[in-house]
Amino acid sequence: MPRLVPQRMPELMNRDRAVLDELLAGSVLAHIGLLVPEGEASRAVVFPTGFAVVDGAIVIHGSTGSRWMRALADQEVSVAVTKLDGVVVARSTFESSMLYRSAMIFGRFAPVPDERKAAALDALSDRFIPGRSAEVRASHKKELAATMALEMPIEQWSLRVSDGWPEDEPRDIAGPAWAGQVRFGAPTAQIVPAPDLREGTRVPASVLELAAHPERIL
Repeated sequence: MPRLVPQRMPELMNRDRAVLDELLAGSVLAHIGLLVPEGEASRAVVFPTGFAVVDGAIVIHGSTGSRWMRALADQEVSVAVTKLDGVVVARSTFESSMLYRSAMIFGRFAPVPDERKAAALDALSDRFIPGRSAEVRASHKKELAATMALEMPIEQWSLRVSDGWPEDEPRDIAGPAWAGQVRFGAPTAQIVPAPDLREGTRVPASVLELAAHPERIL
């Protein structure tokens, strides 16, 4: 398929599904590109949304009133997920770059069947805050009816991984400038209670765990 064939820097392409799965498992934010009808024409839109991988498919959710969500079910789209791992500091600005893992996934979203919808939404919630769905009430029928859950099988994908060192020219290597990598470490998190939280309400285990290990979703 032409869109899966790299036009530049083919050495960065990676066809290892395990590497793709690791990227998706460590991310919660995707950007989806699609065409949105506008009168007799369409306009290109890219919007960010949270996602989870459930049974080999990307699952997202949104309001049934969202025209972007409705448009997703009618066309082929692209989903982009990227992790910035650091910066390559070269001896010239031209050779400096980023350390990253970036995937493009192509396909069509379809509504999650009603019999799996509640479970899919719980899985999505638990991806953002692991274990949270077991700590709160189940969604009301009205809430489920107002929520659109869509899924797209992960079948057509393209993955780039940049994890190299500066490729400086010999004359730059011989010069005085520093070169190397800056690798980003784990993020930190702070728990901030809601202003209207009842006094004495304890922080739940899911929130404590998330604050202790934000790198699991960021």
